[in-house]
Amino acid sequence: MRDLFPPPAIIVKATRPVADVLALRTLPLHVHEILPAFCFYHFTNTVLAPRLSKTLFPKIYAELPARTRIHWHAHVVSLVQSCFINTAALWVIYVDSERMQMNATQRVWGYTGATGMVQGFSAGYFLWDLMTGILDRDVHGWGVVAHAASALAVSSLGFRPFVNYYGLNFILYELSTPFLNIHWFMDKLGMTGSKAQLINGITLIATFGGSRLVWGTYQSVKMYQDVWRALKTPRELPVPPWLALTFLASTTVLNVLNFYWFGRMIKTIRSRFEKPQRKTSRKDR
Repeated sequence: MRDLFPPPAIIVKATRPVADVLALRTLPLHVHEILPAFCFYHFTNTVLAPRLSKTLFPKIYAELPARTRIHWHAHVVSLVQSCFINTAALWVIYVDSERMQMNATQRVWGYTGATGMVQGFSAGYFLWDLMTGILDRDVHGWGVVAHAASALAVSSLGFRPFVNYYGLNFILYELSTPFLNIHWFMDKLGMTGSKAQLINGITLIATFGGSRLVWGTYQSVKMYQDVWRALKTPRELPVPPWLALTFLASTTVLNVLNFYWFGRMIKTIRSRFEKPQRKTSRKDR
């Protein structure tokens, strides 16, 4: 299936030398999606998020500390991006018949314009995420930087192309992200412990566990098997060991972080609804 947005010839020609050096053959075909996505998310973070927040929540937003505003803007960007990229990924998975027919070898080396399009938009977001994570590392923490760097590495290596098929499957990690952002905003909007937050919290745990831990681990195992098969089968296109190790290390970091964040998420959500235990006095004993 073709890319819905054909690349301008001038951009393809200008970026081809860099792509050849980096051995990212399909990168020039999607630079016109990576850079606009990066710019849009930066614009959302610096312009749209502050202006909309001042309009919709003038009192609450005005009272937010500077560090919390940085988080607020990042959550707005994340909410917009996750809704968009989930829709795009699910649509391509559903309609791209060429992708559906890929065998084990094609799942490692195969490529379609539509999957590259989604991967380009995703890479643009992770590039922005890495930039803001580094610039505001004292606010976001090094975990966010590690996650963004790993995700960007996975997205970028897909432009060799390499396991482009699985790139789309891993994007579905984001199915839980809208609910994560909504949960965070509910805390800041005075809805902590509300019934709405409880429903959202249950949905968040279900989608996070399903999309990242169950689906993500399953897809990782399938990808490891396909890459190992390509690595050990000389008659097919060989996989450079460094490429396999880099990609597998990045996905492993993401999986470990997902399990870590899942534990923290459950603990955080429980704390919103658990009533503090009353200290017993001698009369109560």
